[in-house]
Amino acid sequence: MSDTNLVYAYAVLRRTPEAAAATAHLRGVAGEPIQLVDPAVTSPPLAFAVGHVPPADYDDAPLQAHLDDLDWLESTVRSHHAVVAALVASGAAVLPLRLATVYRDEDTARQALDTRRGYFLSLLDRLTGHVELGVKIYAAPDITPPEADTVPEQDPVTGLGVGRAYQVIRRRRQRRNEEAWRTVAQAAARLTETARALAVDRVTHIPERGSLAGTAPGTNIGNDAYLVPKGRVTAFRTGILTAAQGVPGLRVEISGPWAPYSFALQPEPHEETAA
Repeated sequence: MSDTNLVYAYAVLRRTPEAAAATAHLRGVAGEPIQLVDPAVTSPPLAFAVGHVPPADYDDAPLQAHLDDLDWLESTVRSHHAVVAALVASGAAVLPLRLATVYRDEDTARQALDTRRGYFLSLLDRLTGHVELGVKIYAAPDITPPEADTVPEQDPVTGLGVGRAYQVIRRRRQRRNEEAWRTVAQAAARLTETARALAVDRVTHIPERGSLAGTAPGTNIGNDAYLVPKGRVTAFRTGILTAAQGVPGLRVEISGPWAPYSFALQPEPHEETAA
């Protein structure tokens, strides 16, 4: 480790013997060993889980360039998450930090812990004993494409000629399609209400489109994160899957449990920039 290395912070946590033991064999985004850095004020016992990383990759300019490199970004996200997940697995109450939260040195990191200790403690109190579960809702209703209907010379029911018959068929098809979408949308709304009742908080993310949505059928119409008590995870999964069962054209994916990334960074009056 060089004295010129930067300090990469992965998470805030309460210092416990279990948390300290969990860091002993961890390696971070640059392959560096992970350690706990304490604030100058040690009561209550907060700590940053940090690693020392090279400025050539994590100083402002090179970091911004790296963030445009999808391969580098994917590898860094995985390494960052692995550290956080190991800390969570130790049983520690963990507040995950943003990817690439970097301080100039350990003294600057300690000052950040001191300055924001009330904020960090309030979030740790809120997240302790909770995990994050992701719920994605996909709509794939059974609709009739415009080219599927053939227009007879005369509608056998109405006796209308070809032009009028085409309009009648088109309206019927439109009503069928609208009803199919309405059924899926109503079921998705009920599913969301079920999830909200079983969780203590919800964060709505932008539905995925294009390559992010994958190749599975359907349009992603819901992409939410839920904060769920650890003891309620099974009930949450069961409730969501039951709500989605038997609804034509509705598909749901549940991911997690994860460290509560979506809930770890709430607004505060004076957000500091890592420096």
